[in-house]
Amino acid sequence: MNRKELVENIFRKKSFLCVGLDVDLNKVPKHLLEEEDPIFAFNKQIIDATQEYCVAYKPNLAFYEAYGVKGMISFEKTVKYIQEKYPDQFIIADAKRGDIGNTSKMYAQTFFGEYKVDALTVAPYMGEDSVVPFLEYNGWVILLALTSNKGSFDFQQTTDTEGQRLFEKVIKKSQEWGTTENLMYVVGATRGEMFKDIRKVAPEHFLLVPGVGAQGGSLQEVCKYGMTKDCGLLVNSSRGIIFADNTENFAKVAGEKAKELQEQMATELAKL
Repeated sequence: MNRKELVENIFRKKSFLCVGLDVDLNKVPKHLLEEEDPIFAFNKQIIDATQEYCVAYKPNLAFYEAYGVKGMISFEKTVKYIQEKYPDQFIIADAKRGDIGNTSKMYAQTFFGEYKVDALTVAPYMGEDSVVPFLEYNGWVILLALTSNKGSFDFQQTTDTEGQRLFEKVIKKSQEWGTTENLMYVVGATRGEMFKDIRKVAPEHFLLVPGVGAQGGSLQEVCKYGMTKDCGLLVNSSRGIIFADNTENFAKVAGEKAKELQEQMATELAKL
C-alpha cells in the first residue's frame, strides 16, 4: 500500500487506528483454547469485530515465534486472512529486525517477499547497510526512533557534543536512505510534547505511535503535537482493545473499544 492509498483510507474511515495483534494464550478467552488454532481463532474474531474502525493491523512477531512453528503458521494465516478479506488494511509486521546487510536481505525477503506485508519495524542501530535492504522492496520500513519504555533514556535521548540527541541523529541520517513514501518512525505516545521535536526533524513522515491505551499515552496530546495535514499518524492500541474482555463477548467488546478510539480520531481529523 502506498502513501496516497493509506492517506485516502484514513480520511475515508475517519480513523488512523492500528490494532496490535499481540496474542498471549494466557490471556485469550478459555473457550478458544479448545480450537485447533486458538491464536488464529482469536485473531479472526478480533479482526472481524474491529476492521471497520481501524486502518491497520500490527501482529507482533514475538507473540507468534514464542509458540514455535504453530505460532508462525498462525501468523501466516492471520496475514493471509486480512489480505484476502480486508485488502484495504495496512499490515505491519512488528519484528524489529536489523542486522548486517546479507542477513537483512533475508529478513526483507521473509516479510516483503514471502508474507507480502505492507511494513516492517526495523532497528536502525547497525546503520545504513542494515536498513537499505528493506527499502529495496515495495514496502515501508518503520524505524525505531523514540520508544515509550523507560530504557529509552539509556541511549536514545543521550546528547552529543553539539547538543543533538541520538534519536534526532537517527531520524536525520535515515532520511538519506528513504523518503516519506517508504519510511516511517516509531515514536511512543507517552512522550507527549516530544512530538514537537520529532516534527522539527521529520515534518512529513508518518509516525507509528504505540502507547495509547494500556500504557497511558494521550491521543489528544499526540495529535496536538504530531498530526500533519495528511494526518501523518498511525496510533496503535493492543491490550486496551484485544484483551478488554476475556469472556465469550471478547470480540464485541474489542469492537466497542476500537469504535471509541475511532470516534476520538474522527474528532481530531475534523480539526484539519
